[in-house]
Amino acid sequence: MTSDTTRSTSLPPFLESLAPDSSVPYINAIFPASEGIPPAHVHWWPCKQLGVSPSTILLFIPGNPGIIDFYHPFLTAIHNQDRSGTLAILSHSHIGHDPAVEDLEPASRASSNYALPFQIQNSLRIFDVLSIYFGVNTRTVIVAHSVGSWVALQVLKLRSAAVSGVFFLCPTIINIACTPNGRLLSQLFRPPFPRIVSQIAQALRLMPLTIFCWLFSKYPISQARVLQSFLLSPSSIFAAMTMAHDEMLSIRELDVATLNTYRHQIWVYFAEHDDWVDKGREVILQVFRPDRTTVKVVHGHRDIPHAFCINHSNEVAVVCYEWLVSGGFA
Repeated sequence: MTSDTTRSTSLPPFLESLAPDSSVPYINAIFPASEGIPPAHVHWWPCKQLGVSPSTILLFIPGNPGIIDFYHPFLTAIHNQDRSGTLAILSHSHIGHDPAVEDLEPASRASSNYALPFQIQNSLRIFDVLSIYFGVNTRTVIVAHSVGSWVALQVLKLRSAAVSGVFFLCPTIINIACTPNGRLLSQLFRPPFPRIVSQIAQALRLMPLTIFCWLFSKYPISQARVLQSFLLSPSSIFAAMTMAHDEMLSIRELDVATLNTYRHQIWVYFAEHDDWVDKGREVILQVFRPDRTTVKVVHGHRDIPHAFCINHSNEVAVVCYEWLVSGGFA
């Protein structure tokens, strides 16, 4: 059996293969449209052991923009550390964000189709299919970055019995509009700016990749290409900015009750300096201070920023895999 054939047969039947590439350690795929929700771009890392059902599935929910190509070095680094051979990973994009599954009719969709409730429904339908297909003998751990943590918190609240653990990475789950970046950018996310910016960005098509990479010189070439593909997609820009506007309006008071109720299922990673979290870090920590033994908190190295996935995937992956081991998930 060829390598490509083996990889295709290890793709769960609820996913559809997309642009197979044997040079990468994951399977590029689509989670088809369902429940009135358009298709989502996904990456699937099957178990290292062939022919086994996963003992643990790590479900990854991205930040904004919700483009999973930014995160495959991070998730690959977690998968590479696995010694059990029975860890599988599924990451999914946010609806409308990912140029790999570009929305062909963005003008016909209401802005609400890119807002947070719609993205929560997207994560829920994927979580539910994983739970139904793999059954109760497979544990599901959600790993989420930035605003993905707020989405993950809603999934935890609605599916608590089926969630084995949640890893919040640089979580923006409180008063995001009041953070330094929120105050700086919130006006830009208001209509009509998402539509205007998405159209103006098309001028970047004239810019050679070499110049683009020079402008983003701190980005590895692979990550610069991901960013470029996003900025060349008007529908993706519109969806991401529309969702960001909803974040400013919706993510306000901390959901203390949910954090307290499920504290034993929560792990948190904070960047030392984070202008998307800012003073919210202390508010979040205050919730857990009466009994720190039930919540696992890591404060990242000062050089690791909010957008850790650009240059610091390995460092954060080490933390997450240690959590998987200590939690009995790997």
